[in-house]
Amino acid sequence: MDKNIKKRDKINYNKKKRKFVQVVAMVLSNLNFKGFASSRIYKGDFKQVCVPGLNCYSCPGAVGGCPIGSLQAVISDIKYKFSFYIVGFLTLIGVVLGRFVCGWLCPFGLIQELLYKIPFVKKDIFKKFDFLKYLKYFILVVFVIIIPMFWVNEAGSGGPAFCKYICPAGTLEAGIPMVILNEGLRQSIGFLYNWKMFILIVTILLSIITYRPFCKYICPLGAIYGLFNKISFYRLNVDSNKCINCKKCVKVCKMNVEPYKNPNSAECIRCGECVDECPIGALEKTFIKKENIIDLNKKSEKYKEVDLKEYSKKNKKQEAEN
Repeated sequence: MDKNIKKRDKINYNKKKRKFVQVVAMVLSNLNFKGFASSRIYKGDFKQVCVPGLNCYSCPGAVGGCPIGSLQAVISDIKYKFSFYIVGFLTLIGVVLGRFVCGWLCPFGLIQELLYKIPFVKKDIFKKFDFLKYLKYFILVVFVIIIPMFWVNEAGSGGPAFCKYICPAGTLEAGIPMVILNEGLRQSIGFLYNWKMFILIVTILLSIITYRPFCKYICPLGAIYGLFNKISFYRLNVDSNKCINCKKCVKVCKMNVEPYKNPNSAECIRCGECVDECPIGALEKTFIKKENIIDLNKKSEKYKEVDLKEYSKKNKKQEAEN
């Protein structure tokens, strides 16, 4: 009984720790507090540096650039030159952390999680349509790369298509505050603003019902970081000699990942809940790649069945004691 209480306390502590880090990351990304009063966007030297998460450049509080916005700006420039900084930044973050950024450092990810806490019917609406997870890669290629590069104006310059036509984070963090604070912008509201508001409202409603829908299906930044999940230094490992195939990690995962089979899936945001939930410590977070991972066939099916039966008996006994 004491062991179960300690484990539950540890799980709750780790959840609070992650939430604390998310809040700190959001605040550090938006330290220009006076911008909300003056309705002026910060354009100092720090704005040339990207933050790792999705945080709109035009947010009155933003002190850094958005990686996706910066990537589009470079691609759409008439004097286009390969940006070693932007590509290098995304590669560095991806190789070191992968989608850890999504789970711990992204402001818009935190906003979606807070919306999900609102008491309402919870249902993974799109779970049966697993192919939709590839939509974010389509958006990355089309709206972040192809359209800014080839859909140009008379001067030969493109535009940030994702930010302009899709990004709900930009609408929430920049569009709404700037319109509220600036009378001139309020008078110029048109179809595009209304369209972006529609996308934002749909995103908010879905986030109340489904866990982080934007991250799962739309976010091009998550798509980029996800490509590095299998090779990133920070990773999840499964000890195949310990795993009893109880699938508790699957039940607790809100990103529709099967950690015991594919711990470094491109969909994993490294929240760590599966690691905390594992009853025998077969899952672990590490910067070191081990040899005995993701190979459940090393153990015979009979041996795994014995392990699972023993665990089930032990678990039922503990529940009866409680």
